[in-house]
Amino acid sequence: MTTPVSAAVAAIVPPSSAAPAGEDAKGPSKSALKKEAKRLEAEARKAAKANVTGAAPVAGAVSGKPKTKIVKEVVVEEEYVSPKHGEKKDLSGPQAAAFNPAHVEDSWYAWWESQNLYDPYYTPVPTAARPTPAHLIKDPKTGLYPENPKGTFVVPAPPPNVTGSLHIGHALTIAIQDSLVRYNRMKGLNVLFNPGYDHAGISTQSVVEKRLYKDQGLTRHDLGRDVFLKSVWAWKDEYQKKISDQLRRLGASYDWNRTAFTMDDKCSKAVAETFCKLHEDGIIYRANRLVNWCVALNTTLSNLELDQKEIKVRTLINVPGYGDERIEFGAITSFAYPLEGSDEKIIVATTRPETMLGDTAIAVHPDDARYTHLHGKFAVHPFNGRRIPIITDSEAVKMEFGTGAVKMTPAHSFEDYEVGKRHNLEFISILNDDGTLNANAGVDFVGMKRLSARKVVVDKLKELGLYIETKDNEMSIPICAKSGDIIEPVMKPQWWVNCKPLAAEVIRRTKAGELKITPQVSENDWYRWLETIQDWCISRQLWWGHRCPAYFVRIEGEVQDNSDGAYWVVGRSLEEATTRAEELAKGRKYTLEQDEDVLDTWFSSGLWPFAIMGWPEQTADLKNFYPSALLETGWDILFFWVARMAMLGVYLTGQMPFKEVFCHAMIRDAHGRKMSKSLGNVIDPIDVIEGITLEKLHAKLLEGNLDEKEIKKAAAGQTADYPHGISACGTDALRFTLCNYTSTGRDINLAITTVEAYRKFCNKMWNATKFAMMKFPENFVPAPTAEPSGKETLVERWILSELNTASILIAQQLEDRNLMGATETAYNFWLKKFCDVFIEAIKPITDETSPEAGRVSAQNTLYTVLDEALKLIHPFMPYVTEELWQRLPRRPEDNTISISRAAYPEPNEKYADVKAEEDFELVITCIRQARAVAKSYGLLKNLKFYISSSSPSKLSTLSTESSTISALVKGTESISIVSPSEIPAGCGFESVDAEVGVHLLLLGEVDAETEIAKLEKKIQLMKISEDKIKKSQESKDYEKKIPEKLETYKAELESFAATQQTFIELQKLKKQ
Repeated sequence: MTTPVSAAVAAIVPPSSAAPAGEDAKGPSKSALKKEAKRLEAEARKAAKANVTGAAPVAGAVSGKPKTKIVKEVVVEEEYVSPKHGEKKDLSGPQAAAFNPAHVEDSWYAWWESQNLYDPYYTPVPTAARPTPAHLIKDPKTGLYPENPKGTFVVPAPPPNVTGSLHIGHALTIAIQDSLVRYNRMKGLNVLFNPGYDHAGISTQSVVEKRLYKDQGLTRHDLGRDVFLKSVWAWKDEYQKKISDQLRRLGASYDWNRTAFTMDDKCSKAVAETFCKLHEDGIIYRANRLVNWCVALNTTLSNLELDQKEIKVRTLINVPGYGDERIEFGAITSFAYPLEGSDEKIIVATTRPETMLGDTAIAVHPDDARYTHLHGKFAVHPFNGRRIPIITDSEAVKMEFGTGAVKMTPAHSFEDYEVGKRHNLEFISILNDDGTLNANAGVDFVGMKRLSARKVVVDKLKELGLYIETKDNEMSIPICAKSGDIIEPVMKPQWWVNCKPLAAEVIRRTKAGELKITPQVSENDWYRWLETIQDWCISRQLWWGHRCPAYFVRIEGEVQDNSDGAYWVVGRSLEEATTRAEELAKGRKYTLEQDEDVLDTWFSSGLWPFAIMGWPEQTADLKNFYPSALLETGWDILFFWVARMAMLGVYLTGQMPFKEVFCHAMIRDAHGRKMSKSLGNVIDPIDVIEGITLEKLHAKLLEGNLDEKEIKKAAAGQTADYPHGISACGTDALRFTLCNYTSTGRDINLAITTVEAYRKFCNKMWNATKFAMMKFPENFVPAPTAEPSGKETLVERWILSELNTASILIAQQLEDRNLMGATETAYNFWLKKFCDVFIEAIKPITDETSPEAGRVSAQNTLYTVLDEALKLIHPFMPYVTEELWQRLPRRPEDNTISISRAAYPEPNEKYADVKAEEDFELVITCIRQARAVAKSYGLLKNLKFYISSSSPSKLSTLSTESSTISALVKGTESISIVSPSEIPAGCGFESVDAEVGVHLLLLGEVDAETEIAKLEKKIQLMKISEDKIKKSQESKDYEKKIPEKLETYKAELESFAATQQTFIELQKLKKQ
């Protein structure tokens, strides 16, 4: 097949032409053809651009040949064709002109999976030079592998909820975790990155219920438990697949063969075992206590699942389930209770007037003289005549607050509950599960919504003349984080975990050094929460989740209270529960009723690190991969999840479930706002990877459960933030950005423009590799090892030393979890050292006309540095590095099939070269100053430099590197390395150090009169500014009002004056 380039080359060589010198009769040499092909590719690209704009094709001639008019064939890249799923991409063709993330990222993940590269026991094909390591040879008798001397690195991936697609916060988690995973894998450790999914009881049930009602107008109760659960399982399967696809797109190097789900058989067995063991040990108990009740979701919630809404003054708020009726909060209402047998009244105040329907006491301070005569007396409930005792309590009552009298509703207030326990008060529940008032509230209120009753109660108090006043009251309202509903404290018989002894052991072990928590602020939070931990309610009134393995033994003919734990048995199976029920019944007839509730999602999630390894069975995985090395997560679930894993892990396995916890920041939008669907600022990572139009962003809002008002608000937010949509940035750029944002802070303000900038960086890497491939001769085979030959030039020694420094620094930064530092180090090495300096510097050395020995050395150094640099940055950018690395030739005996299984760069003493760094730093400074002096005089071409030095050694170094300086200073015509006495007159000057200076010949290159006039204007303007600052200095608050310093202006004035003087001297020379 004739390629466009070869056809073009053939077209310009007339068959009858005599071969020029250096070519035989058969035609141009291979090197000449290759060089000509490259030139034609560049011209073809220009021609292609011209064709797009309607310009005519450009005709040309080959230098040194007859001027033959030719028609160039435009080089058009072949259309990208994706390989079959799981097959390796064919990279034998030419590298594309520019980086295209969609093409680059395509198919690599499927190939990685097909090769089973991320199995912790992956074994490469052995060779004589590289036999199979001992730790990868399984013992045929035990089925176990020997210990890897380099260690094991296990990360149990935080399981995403199957509620919906992943958002950018998940992408952050994956970027951090996978970067550390890939780094440790390349370091030679046995690495297990275990994927999985969380059933997310409340969230998943809620979203399925909403969709069911939206699509069919049905509730779960219309379907029944079994049919509804089938719908949830179908949802789970659909969204688990979607999430899996997203995880693959994000490059997460999981061992998919170990995928777990919190409700799979293995995890469910662990849940049943845990519940039963903790109950048998007295850690789990049943009690009728106050819980946080969400009416909208109809379930109990823990304190950690609540948000607190701060209200400063009286405010009307929309509450779920109340339609257009707005409820007032931020107010405190005072009213009077009449005293029994007296005309006297006692005044109390409340922020929830409706709760007075369940009042069972009024408390006063025992030392409050105002109420001494009322001790032991009774007030009378004005609506139902109930006698309400007046009690004394020094803990609950502050004499100076309000009237000093406090109403008590122990069945609907956490504070009052404790008082009720101390004084053995009556607990009257007035709420149904659906938030309506029950019969205990009185006939006038039965069936009324609890918050609607608020106004009715106040109106009735007014009718009875008992209302006093309502005024502003700053307060905090507990809100359900899932539904937005107002939380109600209610009495419920539930299962509880006694956390204090578990937390105490975790604290002890953490302080003993068994667990490292970073950053420091998260460790401080860790201790503060564990030291003040409360008992954990694990019952949830849901259908989706692990049903409690607890059974009520209903004995025939006996009156029993199901809140009493004495009539309950637990069982890992129905058979075990039945056996225990028979022992409890002692021959009496009974029925066994399983608890309808399910367990809190965090209960099963708390077993994650060891449940996925097969616990409670003593499996090989448990032995080899537990405890985990690292648990990486957001600081916001440090208590939801991490602390509970630690408590349960220590109690059940005797070990901390992980050795280290690394907490990342929360992602906010570019304005610092929390990500919210209603704001329209929630970012789907796939949209950043693939790009998306504004119209499609708007369309995605319709796929969720937002109402029309929320959709309009979200669409407006999207229009403001992404007026032109989001451009395709690719996975690598997104991952690199997210890692670069990762520091010890608690918030990340993500700007898409930053991701776009790193996409351009990917293109820089792409072009650098393409340049290298052009510099390698056909069939190039790198040196057998990466060790230096000892014949390297200064720039080669310098780049190897810089590579060594970067390798050491990045490895240390990754060990320290300083991903911001690691990405910056990698970026700076690639961009500022490798691309901007080394590649430009070796162009003359690697030219085909340069001496062979130097050229071969430079080619090998270029290969070594490029190979190692790709490995350095691979953990952050897996796709582009794999693609580019696969294009590189391999060293002899190197059968590594993927960069992800290549060895991470290690420190190399032979690369370290302080002298080379110092000498080349001199060269770089000369380059920098040469650019500066040219810029200061506005010169862009025909630059004639004279670099002077009084140091013989520096003169020698600069003489050797003059071609490097010339290559790196655009527009250079000549560079002369001279002694100070040899500098010609009429030069501009920039100092390098005390012994070296850079001089630019100006005589004949600039119009001195014009430049003097320009500088005169600048100096005049500067002097005006200087005078203003001098006057401002006289004011008292000068430092606050004037940030600019006079010294800055003085320095600039001196610089302008010196330049002006140079032109004056130049003008004099010109006249001579």
